[in-house]
Amino acid sequence: MTGHTLDFDIEGALGILKSVIEKHAEGSKERAALELAQIALIYPRHLRQEDDFRRYYEEFFDPSFKVSIAHEFATRKDADQWLTSGKAGEAQLVTIAGRGFQVARLPGRLSFIDRPLPDELESESD
Repeated sequence: MTGHTLDFDIEGALGILKSVIEKHAEGSKERAALELAQIALIYPRHLRQEDDFRRYYEEFFDPSFKVSIAHEFATRKDADQWLTSGKAGEAQLVTIAGRGFQVARLPGRLSFIDRPLPDELESESD
């Protein structure tokens, strides 16, 4: 992808999204998707994490960026033991038998959720 800059204008992007949103009918899938994009742009500001968002944006378009995997496990049993050991951290990425997962905090416990890694996504599109 080309033409991306760290000097993007969030306010300008929100204005463009608003004008495009207004062209779609209330309740349409297109309008819902655009409203979601609008909210996603506002969210980092709400959390006061705009600098983190800008770093993520830069990494996203950097062809040399690689996802950091915290641990690789041969089996789900090994991964579950690590998860309950107290060593796992929320949002860490792991592989289990070659598939990507992310550690997620659920009420009262940590769990794994499917999180396909870039290599997995690329092989699916081939």
